Amino acid sequence: MLQRLKKWMLPIAMITGAVFYRYVQIISFLTPYLIFIMLLVTYCKLSLRNMNLSPLHAWLLGIQVIGSLLIYALLYSFDPLVAEGTFICIFCPTATAAAVITGMLGGDIACLATYSLLSNMTVAIIAPFIFSFMGDHISLPFFESFLKIGTEMIPLLIFPFVCALILQKFLPKVHSALQNRQSISFYLWAISLTIVMGKTVSFIASRGNAEYKEEILIALFALIVCVLQFILGKIIGQKYYNKIAGGQGLGQKNTVLAIWMALTYLNPLASIGPASYVVWQNSINSLQLWIKEKKETKI
Repeated sequence: MLQRLKKWMLPIAMITGAVFYRYVQIISFLTPYLIFIMLLVTYCKLSLRNMNLSPLHAWLLGIQVIGSLLIYALLYSFDPLVAEGTFICIFCPTATAAAVITGMLGGDIACLATYSLLSNMTVAIIAPFIFSFMGDHISLPFFESFLKIGTEMIPLLIFPFVCALILQKFLPKVHSALQNRQSISFYLWAISLTIVMGKTVSFIASRGNAEYKEEILIALFALIVCVLQFILGKIIGQKYYNKIAGGQGLGQKNTVLAIWMALTYLNPLASIGPASYVVWQNSINSLQLWIKEKKETKI
């Protein structure tokens, strides 16, 4: 029963958030706290001993940061809003659940876990600088904007890792309890997805009869970059004998965090990008798992 519920959790969370957006918006302030706890639970499972840096990680980080900025620059003259929505789909760090899918596909979990940590730490450090030149914060003095965003992003993405290390050192029983209860992240993710979807729908609804051309374009570009990231990640990963980890590391994003960042630091409408990315990446992952299952049944 529980496994069936998990399979349907994605559409349930999205539909619940969309239908009950007026009520969901009341608890939207909980999102950063839920993200913090999700990352803490995930980091408690990571083993620093099994983490090995690879040139693959450098390539993936380069695409995540430099690639996202290049796409933003290219699309900005076409449509600044589309540029923001596409940028956040590339810049966002790897999903906490990416290691699970990597394992199911037969990939290197340790390689993906290492990149997941690097990806989140990089965003925490660079995001305050980048967001100071985008969205609503562009009107503020640079130092004020940088400080404001930094005090929100750095604790959110780095402190969970620090807390995991502290628990491992001084409270091993609590660390072990979180390590053995990784399903907590799944349910927190479902709640978070419901909240951010509700907030996104609320913003769209507040626009009334506005032109929907931009919304469709943002979702379309999110699909394009989603497919490209999975393909590019696999191509680069294959060169380092980590095809699956490369594809999942670059393609599977922490969309809850991406939606929250878009709603908080960019034009809120840009959140349609990562909101639609949820559907695209899960469709690709479902297809990959189906293909793997078909291959195994033939053997």
